[in-house]
Amino acid sequence: MTQLEAYITENEGRFLEDLKGWLRIPSISTLPEHAADIWRAAQYAVDQLTVIGFERARLIETSGHPLVYGEWLKAPGKPTLLVYGHYDVQPVDPVDLWHTPPFEPTIRGDNLYCRGACDDKGQTMLVFKALESLMTVNGTLPVNVRVLIEGEEEAGGESIEHYVKTHPERLGCDVVLICDTGMPAKDLPALIYGLRGIIYTEVEVRGAKRDLHSGEYGGIAPNPLHTLAIIIAGLKDAGGHIHIPGLYDKVRKPTTEELKFWNEDMLHINGLLLEEMGVSQFTGEAEYSPMERIWARPTLEVHGIIGGFTGEGAKMVIPAVSKAKISLRLPPDVKSEEAFMLFERRVKELAPAGVEVKVDKILGGEGVMVMPDSPPMQAAAAALKEYFGKEPIFIREGGSIPVAALFHEVLNVPVVMMGFGLPDDNLHSPNEKYSLSQFYKGIRTVASFLQRLT
Repeated sequence: MTQLEAYITENEGRFLEDLKGWLRIPSISTLPEHAADIWRAAQYAVDQLTVIGFERARLIETSGHPLVYGEWLKAPGKPTLLVYGHYDVQPVDPVDLWHTPPFEPTIRGDNLYCRGACDDKGQTMLVFKALESLMTVNGTLPVNVRVLIEGEEEAGGESIEHYVKTHPERLGCDVVLICDTGMPAKDLPALIYGLRGIIYTEVEVRGAKRDLHSGEYGGIAPNPLHTLAIIIAGLKDAGGHIHIPGLYDKVRKPTTEELKFWNEDMLHINGLLLEEMGVSQFTGEAEYSPMERIWARPTLEVHGIIGGFTGEGAKMVIPAVSKAKISLRLPPDVKSEEAFMLFERRVKELAPAGVEVKVDKILGGEGVMVMPDSPPMQAAAAALKEYFGKEPIFIREGGSIPVAALFHEVLNVPVVMMGFGLPDDNLHSPNEKYSLSQFYKGIRTVASFLQRLT
């Protein structure tokens, strides 16, 4: 057993307790009542970096939630790694579906249950602990390291976008590590080379000046809820095809290798997806494989509809206002601003006469593609093989990490997306969890990656 392995093994319990302490802070970035918790969670990260030995570990105030920054630049001639993560978490509703309190870390079997356990406190903490282990055992790090942690990833990421674009010289690096992704299965290590972009919108429809009695006005009054139904049905048909003119024009054709991997499904990823969803068949564009649909095609989803009477019993009302929350996931070549303009135009085209329609963009971000054969990606692949016992697969992911595209574009460096989440970790849902074995393997893998970057 090496000194590094011995140190990690001896300190696994403490590492877990440090993670639990962070998880107990309800740092929900989208709810104003948790503003103080956001600051506590940010300071917790600063304290972790200070203990490791990072210089200039501090909070960076922004117009929104604070950033966390730290640096260790004492390896002359060696590459510089920029580590990214986020300390904010999603809301916990509906609370009654949680088996244990959402901010009380609870271990059941191999899993740690808590909001933020995987997304992204658990994954960020494992990077901290890899850094601590290397620093403590060797008295130094194998490469220079900058750390930039944000508190608005779940709320649009405006502050970090402004900071990166305004101060790129403060973030000079040769490679970025983002530990905020996952693997298709516990025994199937993976590196992400492509992510989709996103726009998240709110469509508001206004009809009459007030709610109306459906008996007196039904048949002559505009109904905003019905209007939303017409709009949504016009945006996407039953076969999963999106009817927004121009949206598909810039979708990049997959490579022959990608199509072969997706269509043959030698690793049985389709079965894993069905099992995790708990459904018997896929929906969507049947002419494309399931993996192509979620990794390389635009998708449109409705997340919520607001309006009218939703209580128990009956109330014969035609609502004056209704809203729908709708998002699109976008392949890398489809830019978010252009997609929003196409979406807004189509929504207004679909709206019948007699109503006012407003479309707001809540957030947006770009997709990203990186080269799997770049030296940093190959270093990550070797580290994964060392601790998972097999060559990792290179895959795209259907989710969005807009900051990955931001770093790639502004800093012009490779972005390594190496995460250890699993499909059943319930991200953004009740009973979010993180596998403890993945947490500990992740610490070892990241430490190996850092050593291989030299």
